Amino acid sequence: MFARAVARKGLKPAPKKALLSLRIDSDVIEWFKSQGSGYQSRMNALLRAYMEAHR
Repeated sequence: MFARAVARKGLKPAPKKALLSLRIDSDVIEWFKSQGSGYQSRMNALLRAYMEAHR
């Protein structure tokens, strides 16, 4: 349990996440999955980067 803990002292609080049902092309999902574990976090990071670039 403690091995997965991340110290966030001095950092902005992590944004809350919401459960969402989203339709994504199967080849896109398979590509992200082929990159290894954590593919949903990488998808989120990519969407966040796009959002930040278009503010």
